Amino acid sequence: MAGYALIIVDMIKDNVNTAGHGQMDLEAKKIVPSILGLAKTFRRCGQKVVFACDSFMPGDFMFGGRMPPHAIRGTGGDEPIADLEMQPTDLFLPKRRMSAFYKTDLDQTLRTWGVDTVAVCGIVTNVCVLLTALDAIQNDFRSVIISDACACHKPSIHEMTLGLYEKFILAPLFRIMTASEITEELERFQAAGIADVAS
Repeated sequence: MAGYALIIVDMIKDNVNTAGHGQMDLEAKKIVPSILGLAKTFRRCGQKVVFACDSFMPGDFMFGGRMPPHAIRGTGGDEPIADLEMQPTDLFLPKRRMSAFYKTDLDQTLRTWGVDTVAVCGIVTNVCVLLTALDAIQNDFRSVIISDACACHKPSIHEMTLGLYEKFILAPLFRIMTASEITEELERFQAAGIADVAS
């Protein structure tokens, strides 16, 4: 039977300070309980959790624009924030670019696990979350953006981005769902699997 994976994007120490007062810190802090709950639900239902994390090299090409150096590999700043309680069974996936699929082995790993649907959350909605979700489709996975488990430094950009894709032509291969909606779907999926085994 096919399965699900939760991809938590860029919720790392150099990107998120839950004690901070920057706009991104404040918006990211709001989604921590939702992501934490989702991760626990996915694990409880026997599904996979992936932490896809910025992990750059010193002098990386990406720092040639306005983005300052951060999340340098090996500094600890590229590690998930403690609030999300990454478990030994979770996959830590360093990524050098915006999509979690770009030049990583994520698609091969998901296929090894038997995953056919990915649910994407984290930061930021209009860049790394969106590009990861779209790349999932490009790699022939069903894709979900979890609306109340991702964020941007401006809520208006977050809402505008989701609004652009709410009635996307690729639905239902590509969907926008809330955390409660994907949780209900996952629990139905688990129940169906148990019933199949029992029969």
